[in-house]
Amino acid sequence: MRRQLVPALVVFLFFTLLVGVVYPLAVTGVARIAFPSKSQGSLVRRGGVVVGSRLIGQTFGGPRYFQSRPSAAGTGYDGAASGASNLGPSSPVLLADVRTRIAAYRRLNGLAASTPVPVDAVTASGSGLDSEISPANARLQAPRVARARGVPLTQVLALVRENTHGRSLGFLGEPGVNVLELNLALDSP
Repeated sequence: MRRQLVPALVVFLFFTLLVGVVYPLAVTGVARIAFPSKSQGSLVRRGGVVVGSRLIGQTFGGPRYFQSRPSAAGTGYDGAASGASNLGPSSPVLLADVRTRIAAYRRLNGLAASTPVPVDAVTASGSGLDSEISPANARLQAPRVARARGVPLTQVLALVRENTHGRSLGFLGEPGVNVLELNLALDSP
């Protein structure tokens, strides 16, 4: 039995070190060299202070700011609780939540009851941490933000256009607006 146990233990330790230590360190090193910003979490800094990440949504308070997509990740945008709500499209709980969010969205943005509300304004993403909203969602929020800031709507819409990016690789996904970057652009002098 000892003849089999020692080689098995040696192989186990070898692969534990290789796959559990050497490989992760090598991948981390390559990522830090090839993609320094992304490997550090795509952090956004203002005045040397980290104010958020381009990849993780966050809550913005008040009518002066564009609102992020709803989060299903714990209380707010908790990265440790990332994940969908697991409620299906016929779930009475999800339907009630969406109705409540639609009413709140229309109320916040001063929209008529007949105004269609973009789906991303009232549903959480699969991760619950989405940092982006659709351009349609941003355009519906723009008049409220412009009024609250006392600036022309055309100026706010121009910032929405400047902060809208296209599809990944030109054909994957949908265009999006990063809410953190848009709100920071609004606060810039």
